[in-house]
Amino acid sequence: QVQLVESGGGSVQAGASLRLSCAASGRTFSINAMGWYRQAPGKQRELVAVVTSGGNTNYADSVKGRFTISRDNAKNTVYLQMNTLTPDDTAVYFCNARIITDWDRREHNYWGQGTQVTVSS
Repeated sequence: QVQLVESGGGSVQAGASLRLSCAASGRTFSINAMGWYRQAPGKQRELVAVVTSGGNTNYADSVKGRFTISRDNAKNTVYLQMNTLTPDDTAVYFCNARIITDWDRREHNYWGQGTQVTVSS
């Protein structure tokens, strides 16, 4: 009934850039915060960046100054521009959205399927 579809992952060399996209579709009434998390092998999932419906942003210290999160509310889409990638950024990146659904007008937490980002040195 609600889907988050991610795109934009891949394999790059250190120093390169990638842009991730995540589009929400289905029975959404409105969307509150949208964000990106990542999980590296053997590690817990961690917050990378989040953006509120009003455009306020928050970033993990490890990505500040390199990553930029943005959203297009008209398209229900969140983006993550990743610059100056390093091997430490290698992980599966998951989109997250807190969505008010149209069938109950309550907030629900949704996850995308994940997209692999691999950075080689």
